[in-house]
Amino acid sequence: MAGVELQGIGKSYGEVQVLQGIDLSIAAGEFVVFVGPSGCGKSTLLRMIAGLERITAGTLSIDGQVVNDVPPAQRGIAMVFQSYALYPHMTVRENMEFALKIARKSKAEIAAAVENAARILQLTPYLDRLPKALSGGQRQRVAIGRAIVRDPKVFLFDEPLSNLDAALRVATRIEIAQLKERLPGRTMIYVTHDQIEAMTLADRIVVLNAGGIAQVGSPLDLYERPDNEFVAQFIGSPAMNLLPAVLVGTGAESRVQLPGGAEVVLPIATAAALQGQAVKLGVRPEHLDLAAPGAPALIEAPVEVAEKLGDVTVIHVTMPGEAEAVIAKLPGTAPAARGEVLRLTADPARMHLFHEGQSLRR
Repeated sequence: MAGVELQGIGKSYGEVQVLQGIDLSIAAGEFVVFVGPSGCGKSTLLRMIAGLERITAGTLSIDGQVVNDVPPAQRGIAMVFQSYALYPHMTVRENMEFALKIARKSKAEIAAAVENAARILQLTPYLDRLPKALSGGQRQRVAIGRAIVRDPKVFLFDEPLSNLDAALRVATRIEIAQLKERLPGRTMIYVTHDQIEAMTLADRIVVLNAGGIAQVGSPLDLYERPDNEFVAQFIGSPAMNLLPAVLVGTGAESRVQLPGGAEVVLPIATAAALQGQAVKLGVRPEHLDLAAPGAPALIEAPVEVAEKLGDVTVIHVTMPGEAEAVIAKLPGTAPAARGEVLRLTADPARMHLFHEGQSLRR
């Protein structure tokens, strides 16, 4: 078991700063996922941990040892790439054996390691096939098996499912989740742009943005208590709605007024100094519902688009004076014809409040 410690990690290419001030402790045996928009530096950070990119600032430790200048092969890590990187002329068995032969392991050690990895990944029937005879998901399992046989301290996954079709992604994601259970104590760091992968696999998620860490927490922490507007809209699909509002009452509870005149009282404590300040009221699409007849509504607007998906209907409405649509996920049977005026409400306990981009719900 080995933990990974990043202290003040930075990366620059000449005068271009890609990452800066990354402080992160990953416990031994933890499954951590890096997510963020394209260009945020998540793959670069993973490659620095692997030793494939030079660290230009800060200290990286693996299992208590500083490894800034340690070659990749001596870091006790194994990396799984999105491109599989299998040798096409070698069988599955030979692909998995290759690194162990280079390391001069005995034939008995190599055979035992390959058989164990094949059993874990359900690859035993395919050991004598060439990669071209395998599906994409099977090839990715071989790539993972090649990492397992090395018995690394830390597994690194760089968007391993991005080349698979939708059905294979789901199946392989489940296999990676099962792998986590079959290899207890192994530290795993996983990069993805797919938040479903992050939410279902991670013990903790690291959300990266603009070269830094926006928030670190468990999947439910990030969903229920985002620290800022970026995380609020990045985690969750469709993204959280952010409605412009004014804080008209402060204290142990906060009263917020929307431009159309609707008011809502939130169980969120705010300081008197914020009275009259512009804020954003956050509410997730799945937390909006149709208001009962005669009850006050948070939003009242005509339907612009209704996407009927069977179990749910995703509707888009545009509030007067606002450019961005508000999205709601309603039951599949909900009436939602284009042009129909809907009255929507939500439980104040599920709402969020942001001031100058930062959450007031802490």
